[in-house]
Amino acid sequence: MKLTLAADRKLPTGVLGLAITPDAASAFAACVDGRIYRVELGSGKTSTFEGTHHSYASGCALLPGGRTLISAGYDGFLLWHDVETGRCWRRLQAHQFWSWQIALSPDGSLLATTTGQYLPGGWKYEPAPAADPTVKVFDTRTGECVASFEHTPPVLSCAISPDGTHLAAANMLGEVRVWSLLTRAPAPVSLWTSQDFTSWGTTKTHHYCGGIYGLAFSPDGAALLCCGMGPMADPMAGNGKMTWQRWNWRSAERLDQIKDGQHGSGLMESVCWTPDGGHFLMAGRQAQGTWNAALFSAADGSLVHSLDTKKRLTHSRFSADGLTLVLSGAGGQPQRKLDKWPEWGVLQTYTLA
Repeated sequence: MKLTLAADRKLPTGVLGLAITPDAASAFAACVDGRIYRVELGSGKTSTFEGTHHSYASGCALLPGGRTLISAGYDGFLLWHDVETGRCWRRLQAHQFWSWQIALSPDGSLLATTTGQYLPGGWKYEPAPAADPTVKVFDTRTGECVASFEHTPPVLSCAISPDGTHLAAANMLGEVRVWSLLTRAPAPVSLWTSQDFTSWGTTKTHHYCGGIYGLAFSPDGAALLCCGMGPMADPMAGNGKMTWQRWNWRSAERLDQIKDGQHGSGLMESVCWTPDGGHFLMAGRQAQGTWNAALFSAADGSLVHSLDTKKRLTHSRFSADGLTLVLSGAGGQPQRKLDKWPEWGVLQTYTLA
């Protein structure tokens, strides 16, 4: 298996959220300037949606049928957009703090969103409990909040199972909880903690850091992938181990993890599966090493192909046929020149062969 760059598109600001059409012809990018952009990946033609967030736009999800897009932001709001006209027709406050990540159920009926601010709760600097539920689920048709769950903040990632029956969410401390979306009972049906995704900074800044930034159920629903950054001494350097782990989420049993010698250091922010379940991809930002996006075999977890895009990658999405991969992210810290900011948002298309 090999990934080959087919197109490299620019956007005015960094991309924090990504959705694509099933054929990967169009991408929707939630960006740092609070805007949502639609990009025709073949031609590069770009248009902007009408509705904007009052802070960073952190996520977006395209409902089945392609007529409605829902975006989330650091302003705590969810926005409903008409894809054809770009009009924002619903604006709903989901959280009092950031929406870290969203996840859409396969049938498009439910949208999960996570939040949570890291505030010290004691002398050990453990996170204080959140004032409001850190995981919420909304009906995408009515906008009604139909479920809410408690998790230790900040809750950085979430995913819904392929059959739409379970919701997983993970936080900065490496804690994963899974709830039933059928009963919507407050108690999780499964939970575990992996110390491989969190650490206590001992240099410069003393606090917890790291976390699970990406979650993805396998296409058969049996396993849950987690990705993020492992322990580090200096949290300001962001040089923890680039890592993934695969879990049997029902039994909370770890199945496998990234192999020694196949990783560098940096923060991994996204995992996604090929539709056939034969491979998965992990991507993020590299501090040290030779790659920041890599394809792994689902059979034994071995690295199959890797890329060094020299960008910060925030999301990854495969087309429905598994032959195209779209990556989103940012191209470094921009410097203003002649009263103009350069374009630093990134959308890359790869073919898989």
